[in-house]
Amino acid sequence: MFRKLFKSLREYKKYAILTPVAVGLEVVLECLIPFITADLVKQIEDGKGLNEITKYGIILIVMALASLVFGAIAGKTCSIATAGFAKNLRKDIFYKVQDFSFENIDKFSTSSLVTRLTTDVQFVSMAFSLIIRVAVRSPFMLIFAFTMAFVMGGSMAWIFAIVVPFLGAGLLLIIKKAMPIFRRVFKKYDALNESVQENVKAIRVVKSFVREDYEQKKFEKASEDVRADFTRAEKILAFNNPLMQVCLHINMIFVMTFGSWLVVSSKGTSLRVAQLSALLTYSFMILNSLMMMSMIFVMITISIESCRRCIEVIDEKSTILSPENGLKEIRDGSVDFDGVMFRYPGNNKVDALTGIDLHIPTGATVGIIGSTGSSKSTLIQLVCRLYDTTGGSVKVGGVDVKDYDLESLRNSVSVVLQKNVLFSGTIKENLRWGNPDATDEELEEAAKLACADEFINQFPEGYDTYIEQGGVNVSGGQKQRLCIARALLKKPKILILDDSTSAVDTRTDAKIRKAMREYIPSTTKIIIAQRTASVEDADFIVVMDGGKIDAVGTHDYLMKNNEIYRDIYISQNKAGAEDE
Repeated sequence: MFRKLFKSLREYKKYAILTPVAVGLEVVLECLIPFITADLVKQIEDGKGLNEITKYGIILIVMALASLVFGAIAGKTCSIATAGFAKNLRKDIFYKVQDFSFENIDKFSTSSLVTRLTTDVQFVSMAFSLIIRVAVRSPFMLIFAFTMAFVMGGSMAWIFAIVVPFLGAGLLLIIKKAMPIFRRVFKKYDALNESVQENVKAIRVVKSFVREDYEQKKFEKASEDVRADFTRAEKILAFNNPLMQVCLHINMIFVMTFGSWLVVSSKGTSLRVAQLSALLTYSFMILNSLMMMSMIFVMITISIESCRRCIEVIDEKSTILSPENGLKEIRDGSVDFDGVMFRYPGNNKVDALTGIDLHIPTGATVGIIGSTGSSKSTLIQLVCRLYDTTGGSVKVGGVDVKDYDLESLRNSVSVVLQKNVLFSGTIKENLRWGNPDATDEELEEAAKLACADEFINQFPEGYDTYIEQGGVNVSGGQKQRLCIARALLKKPKILILDDSTSAVDTRTDAKIRKAMREYIPSTTKIIIAQRTASVEDADFIVVMDGGKIDAVGTHDYLMKNNEIYRDIYISQNKAGAEDE
């Protein structure tokens, strides 16, 4: 798992390598300082002159400064490596998500992916920082301090060998108890983010229905679940500190008591004061190293689940991929559905589409109508491979869509989905999603075709008007027309409007359809609509019911021969007829 994550280091690998090297040199110098200090004390005890003592003082100052320099280098390289690693990991996850199909997105959920890109990456980078610096420093310090403790204290140093396994067993037990809780808590983080995201996104609905109290309670419950689990985990991890303190005091009591007795009883022959002083220093070093290692264990325990969640996204394979040497040239905008079957992932009982056979010639205008849940949107999502069929085939330009290069196929198909999305930026920037190289004249032409120029020119900033995230500062109808203009800028071979004029009035709807007929006659136009007025003038209309095609024909034909279409038409025009 860590090996996969460390692939995100890339250009920061040299800094990740330099950090432990600098830390190692810093530790060596720190461990040698008590040894030199003990030798200095010995020289003083032996009555050496000022010159000899000064020499030792200079050596100690140089070693301390060198240790400081190596520590500073380690701090700088660690910061660069950690920040770079986090940036690359976040980038790798984000780029991976961009390649996901709708099926992959549905598997993880939006809120979970946001948590992985933020909270999880933060935990992983913190753990990485500890691993390349503190996790290197602590074992180095432990080994050198152990060695020097045996050199200076002889058999007395065995107390450390007894305490360390005891401490290690305690830490492993703590981790074993805490890990399942952390695994559970990150799923609850997803639920918390989902609650926030849903509430903020639908804040107008919340306020209009006066449901603030309900949403607050829902958020409070999700937040309380996270708090409760973190509290349980922290209670377990809290045993880490007293365990360390017990080990620290056992060592200190033993070293000071037995060491002092040995110095006094042997009159300095078995153990000298300088050696006892150095041994005490090494005791602090060893226990400080153990404390740092316990901190690392805590952080790694928390981050392991985050690492797993990041790897889960990176390892995920998109269910829709471009074929090797896929076709990049789309001949025309004809669309053929041959025996198409489709079932949403995870639903093994119900087919969303069954036995769809339909031929749409290039340049035709086709209306698709039906009751809610009749799988109208599902049908058109197969054309540009937002999903893949589970049976049968969909062909564009006479070729199975699975044989096309995915980017080329989607560049030839413009889809204005039910949920119209605008991004933060100017109107120009939003329109140029359809064509990054579009000129101002082309932007204005597309806006006219979509009847968007009517309101754009009324804004003081015109096409430079700033659109807030999600397009919250424009109306639903304005948002729809901007999305249509954006789709037209692609100059597609197939244009799909998925109920994308529902928020505009019938007069504007008619003007948009007329403009498309006149200005893009060779483009195949598929219009999904709830109201019959939007599809009456189509070359033919497809009536769907329960995931099947119930009838195909012109408006006049369907009024005479199809009960579903006739009922929809009558119900929509009944109010108008009564008013007359």
